[in-house]
Amino acid sequence: MIKPRTVGIVGMGHVGAHVANSLLLQGLADELYLCDIDSVKSASETQDLRDSLQFCPYNTKIIDCQDRYEELAGCDVIVNAAGKVSLAAGNRDGELFFTTDACRTFANRIVDAGFDGIWISISNPCDVVCTEFWHLTGYDPSRIIGSGTGLDSARLCSQISLACNLDPKSINAYMIGEHGASMLAAWKSASISGKPLAQLADEEPERFAFDLAEMEDKARQGGYVTFAGKQCTEYAVANAAVRVVAAVLHDEHAVMGASTLMTGQYGEEGIFTSLPCIIGRNGVERVMELDLSQAELEAFHASCQHIRDNIGRLTWW
Repeated sequence: MIKPRTVGIVGMGHVGAHVANSLLLQGLADELYLCDIDSVKSASETQDLRDSLQFCPYNTKIIDCQDRYEELAGCDVIVNAAGKVSLAAGNRDGELFFTTDACRTFANRIVDAGFDGIWISISNPCDVVCTEFWHLTGYDPSRIIGSGTGLDSARLCSQISLACNLDPKSINAYMIGEHGASMLAAWKSASISGKPLAQLADEEPERFAFDLAEMEDKARQGGYVTFAGKQCTEYAVANAAVRVVAAVLHDEHAVMGASTLMTGQYGEEGIFTSLPCIIGRNGVERVMELDLSQAELEAFHASCQHIRDNIGRLTWW
């Protein structure tokens, strides 16, 4: 028999609902398990998604689990989208206590029920939440993946593409470190068609020589540009998460920015943060270390320290 591809989502707010919709439109899940502490919200999203199946490429079984988290134990992948975005209106760390408290209500319940799939966490602050998942459950950290700076890397490539009139998928550039205010662009390793961006700037300055600091800040602040007009971010972050889901379900061995446990990279260990990772069926297979300038390396260490500082604010640790 062919095993159905099963995906669970915890938290059916703006992002969780868009994750579910994107999974349906891409035909990635055969079964979709939806959880939310608001049973009315959970039921309404389930109904709306079921009603849209007529317009999706494949049929999908959609189950409303409400807060019965144990029902997600058989999933291949669970996406954690539990959060309260209004708390982050003025500070990327604003959801710290809300999201970590939320983790404690479901993480162990799901793992203790027998879950052995892949966790993908979107909830912010992403790196702290992933680190908490690891400490709470003792789960294999390579099977806990934070969406991290995968989204911010997409924002960076988008800004570069606007500046030099190229398809953003043709640009190889990463934001690394914390998914938050301390993230940084790894400019020394940025390239287009295998050619370093710095070299292209020398060869064709009218097209490729732009203000790196301004470009990096646009990538860093992109979420707040989105938030300013509609009080949430939803499409890009949901699609970033679904891209990771696809890499896992299809065992792609795809390289993408993601938050993962540091085990000595650049001398950092014991926390989750973002670097390019190879992702497949078993989660993070390998962490790729980029060639960083001295300034970039110092900024990366400072970003990791900010994550540690936030972890230190959690009184139960």
